[in-house]
Amino acid sequence: MAACLILATAVPFYLFFTVDVDVQVSQIVTAFIAVAAVYGVFWVVEPVTYFPILGPAGMYQAFMIGNIANKLLPSAIVAQSTIGALPGTKKASFAATAAICGAAVIHVVSMLVLVGLLGTWLVSITPDEITLIAQLYILPAILGGVTVQLIATLKQVRATIIALVISAVVILAIVPVTPPIMKSFAVAIAVIATIIATWFLRDRTEERRRAGAAAQGSAAGSSTPPGAAGGRDDDSTT
Repeated sequence: MAACLILATAVPFYLFFTVDVDVQVSQIVTAFIAVAAVYGVFWVVEPVTYFPILGPAGMYQAFMIGNIANKLLPSAIVAQSTIGALPGTKKASFAATAAICGAAVIHVVSMLVLVGLLGTWLVSITPDEITLIAQLYILPAILGGVTVQLIATLKQVRATIIALVISAVVILAIVPVTPPIMKSFAVAIAVIATIIATWFLRDRTEERRRAGAAAQGSAAGSSTPPGAAGGRDDDSTT
């Protein structure tokens, strides 16, 4: 990961120190602050929210490949839900890794065929009106389809309602009456608020049932006589 980071950032540093580029350090700092003001919150929010689902290997793959929220994360969630793997377990981590590999392969193959081989031809035969409409609605269509797929797969009605209500409140009520800079933090606010609200408003019935079952199992194990646990203690001494 460190080697990839160095390679990704080596070219600008090489040009800055070896080529006569009229760029001042103050300009670089100003540009960094401008970018950090918009995207800096995601440097914390995304790893914290993605790690329990993707796991260590999936996190490495996801941040190297990109398109996490609209491609890799939904693939991992659907794969885990299909095999009944709970997030945070090794089974879920393996499922996420396999799902990311599959999503990446499909993405690369489709890009090679539809863009590399047929891209110019498809653009030439597509009317301009359709192109304009596609540019306007393609992102909402993709994210809407992914959202509906996740809702149908996870079947967590309470969490879905909480997320929709908080997102609507943040976008429609909070952002319009706050300074313009708050628009850059709208997604982060909605995500953090949804996580907190879902945690406090979660259904605790299943937790109590599991805790009761675990307590009963522990009590049954402690009350079992040593010779009855394996059924072969007496036989082993004869």
